Amino acid sequence: MDFLNEYHLAGLAIGICTFLIIGVFHPVVVKAEYYWGTRCWWVFLLLGLGGVAASVWVSSLFWSSLLGVFAFSSFWTIKEIFEQEERVRKGWFPKNPRRKYKF
Repeated sequence: MDFLNEYHLAGLAIGICTFLIIGVFHPVVVKAEYYWGTRCWWVFLLLGLGGVAASVWVSSLFWSSLLGVFAFSSFWTIKEIFEQEERVRKGWFPKNPRRKYKF
């Protein structure tokens, strides 16, 4: 951490990690909806709440920031899972042939 702060790279590192966290959540949304539908939204709620708690508990600004990004990306994923169901209904993404759909 001293290296990042000494060379003023902490903001850049947080930005890169934020980009990667958000990028990882996109395929997670697609796969989660494909295999479990919208029933798994509560998992992301728990992940988000855990991320918020950890963000408050950690004293390092760098790690606290990343945990906050993870937490709110988890909360955003709840919304995205329900929107992904709509995208599947429209035919933009494949349906899981082993699941029964409401539509």
